[in-house]
Amino acid sequence: MMGPRWKGKGAETEALSNPMSKIVSELQSSLVSSNSQGLLVSSCVLIEADATQTDLLLRSCFGDPIITAEKDKQWFQLSMEEAFYLFYVLKCIKIVGENKSERNVEELWMYMSFRRENFHYVFKAYSHLRMKNWVVKSGSRYGVDFVAYRHHPRLVHSEYAVLVLAEDDRQTIGRLRVWSDYECTLRLCGSVAKTLLVLQIQKNGKITESPSDLESFSVEERTISRWSPKQCREDQTIAKRES
Repeated sequence: MMGPRWKGKGAETEALSNPMSKIVSELQSSLVSSNSQGLLVSSCVLIEADATQTDLLLRSCFGDPIITAEKDKQWFQLSMEEAFYLFYVLKCIKIVGENKSERNVEELWMYMSFRRENFHYVFKAYSHLRMKNWVVKSGSRYGVDFVAYRHHPRLVHSEYAVLVLAEDDRQTIGRLRVWSDYECTLRLCGSVAKTLLVLQIQKNGKITESPSDLESFSVEERTISRWSPKQCREDQTIAKRES
């Protein structure tokens, strides 16, 4: 298994002195104190941030900054997983629709589940990793659901390429059903120095009608790597003896 690949001298020390859990806690407090609201637009949520919140959002890796003509305001675009995590798990933002009416938990859950068929599985995986203080970003460029960083991407390369699989075959989109799928995915992960992490989500017989049902879901973590013939030391020993 590959370990963390820190970017430059002092990166690990900086990460250890500013743990992600502390940064996220500071962000949570700041958003709560300012009664922050996110605007639900299509498949994302836009949130306005002041200077302090901009710094914390960047350091905690929530959302992507949007360039606008407004010099005194900074907007961030949150994915549905990020927005729902801040809303439901950290309880630090409210979310309103385009008519400025506040959305409750059930309304948001239904909306996001409608916009993305497997949202409940993907969100369970996202929150599972975030609550373990991993930085989680989209893995679309690598053909996976997420990539996971030990700390801020400025300090360390992503360690895991994450695939989310579910017990319902319709939600897996046919991924990793045959060995050739594993081979292709593992080759890609190897070429970008990442370990493939498969999160298998089990509903355990629960019907997903609300986010509270996710508490009954279980997550099985599996790391998968290619076997290398060079790891077979016994053959090398025998060859040396014969020579």
